[in-house]
Amino acid sequence: MELARRQLPPHDSPVLSVVDMHTGGEPLRIVVAGLPEVGGQSLLEKRRFVRRELDWVRRLLMLEPRGHRDMYGVLLVPSEHGEAHLGALFMHNEGYSTMCGHAVLALARFAVDYGLAREPQSPETRVNVHCPCGLVTAFVEYAEGRTGRARFHSVPAFAFATDVIVDVLGFGKIKVDIGYGGAFYAYVSANKFGLDVCSSKTRDLVDAASAVTEAVKAQVKLHHPDSEDLAFLYGTILTDGNDAFSEEPTANICVFADAQVDRSPTGSGVTGRIALQYHKGLIQLNQTRTFKSGTTDSLFTGKAVKETICGDFKAVTVEVSGQAYYTGTAHFVFENEDMLKNGFFLK
Repeated sequence: MELARRQLPPHDSPVLSVVDMHTGGEPLRIVVAGLPEVGGQSLLEKRRFVRRELDWVRRLLMLEPRGHRDMYGVLLVPSEHGEAHLGALFMHNEGYSTMCGHAVLALARFAVDYGLAREPQSPETRVNVHCPCGLVTAFVEYAEGRTGRARFHSVPAFAFATDVIVDVLGFGKIKVDIGYGGAFYAYVSANKFGLDVCSSKTRDLVDAASAVTEAVKAQVKLHHPDSEDLAFLYGTILTDGNDAFSEEPTANICVFADAQVDRSPTGSGVTGRIALQYHKGLIQLNQTRTFKSGTTDSLFTGKAVKETICGDFKAVTVEVSGQAYYTGTAHFVFENEDMLKNGFFLK
């Protein structure tokens, strides 16, 4: 049967065009066309504007029937930062993050391939991505006209608090660390819940991590020296407890937003975990660690490359590296008569 040569079915709505990628199995849906104008002078102001006025875009692309509960996306917006090649607003099933490492690794490759960065240079091309947490510098391998693996240097990452005791519903008093890698996470070994990040059921890991997140949100007051917009707990990372330096990979699983599970080792989570390990004297500068996803076995590497400060916190710049891949492109529309046109979320 020969189909009519029509790019899209008849519709009466805006067309949102996207490029889909993944890094370590974690999806990234990049909106490349159709986004309405985003108000605000600074990137944080744009983030507030999108939350208030354009949240329908997030719901449309992240939730079912066009997405799923673990979809992840990014809106490309102009940046006020003079050195930035692009501005990025990250989105997920619950709202908007301040940093996303797997997305930065993918965006860096995307920016070179789509001409958003400088003229490609071998062996690496530099891409400056302005995230809500600050400017993140990425480097993309480039040779013979093809892009490859990427790495980025984080904003100042630090240990916010260590050995914090929180009362976790269903588990009692649990000792956790809180680290910042562009977003705040609680870190705790899965074995404290009788679980293994690589072999336990994902549902059990999600339940334990979500309980920790709720406990920390209720019992610990977070703050960030740069902006209160950054001062919220993004999620909990359950680890295998192997924090001392080793050549062997250390595994973790990140549960963030509304019980969303990261398929990758989590770029901002690796950043915060490196900051905690350095703070505790478990690793030194430029000691590379390999991090494995407890869900897909995909790998990132991370290392602290420079000491710095963030307000009163002693901090480090962390380098994280990984490989992003393209998975497809799409055009999304909705029909006004569709009662589910705005997306839905199953809990």
